[in-house]
Amino acid sequence: MSSSRVAAVILAAGASSRMGRNKMLLDVHGEPMVRRAVLVAHDAGCAPIVVVVGKDELEMREALRDLPVTVAVNADFTGPTSGSLHAGLDALDASVDATIVMLADMVRVTTPMVRALIDADAASDAPLGVSRYDDVLAPPLLFRRVLWPELMAWHGEGCGKAVVKAHHQEAVMHDWAASALRDVDTPDDYRELVTS
Repeated sequence: MSSSRVAAVILAAGASSRMGRNKMLLDVHGEPMVRRAVLVAHDAGCAPIVVVVGKDELEMREALRDLPVTVAVNADFTGPTSGSLHAGLDALDASVDATIVMLADMVRVTTPMVRALIDADAASDAPLGVSRYDDVLAPPLLFRRVLWPELMAWHGEGCGKAVVKAHHQEAVMHDWAASALRDVDTPDDYRELVTS
């Protein structure tokens, strides 16, 4: 699919219950975690970029104020991941051909990783691009528009895990180091991140 328009939907609406405060606003090497995720997507060439927020909406908007993003709100941010994914997809217009779904707390995901999904999409007819960390399938994930109705019908945790499972034979797989899968959920995770 040459010259397709690839968006990013960045999920940043969780309750951060294990952290004890909104981890999306924690400093990661000089900027809030949520902002870092947006810059990764932007630098990879994603446009438009939708950030789904929930907790601390005003503070989250402030952290993103000068970035080229659309903020979508998931009022039920303590519910399953599907609510945030649906809010993000709803915010995309008809000009978008595919979207990359990212978790903002996967801070070891890099711009080249996201760019690889975009480049593979341009060179392939596959409806799905999947990141694989050893034997774990996880974000960032690229879904072409043809799969969006299935994502919108899906409810639960795991960034469309059922849709990935149903279509994994058709997917372009991208293998990354298992260390990149580690997210930031607890104060110990955060301490390890900022001291590494």
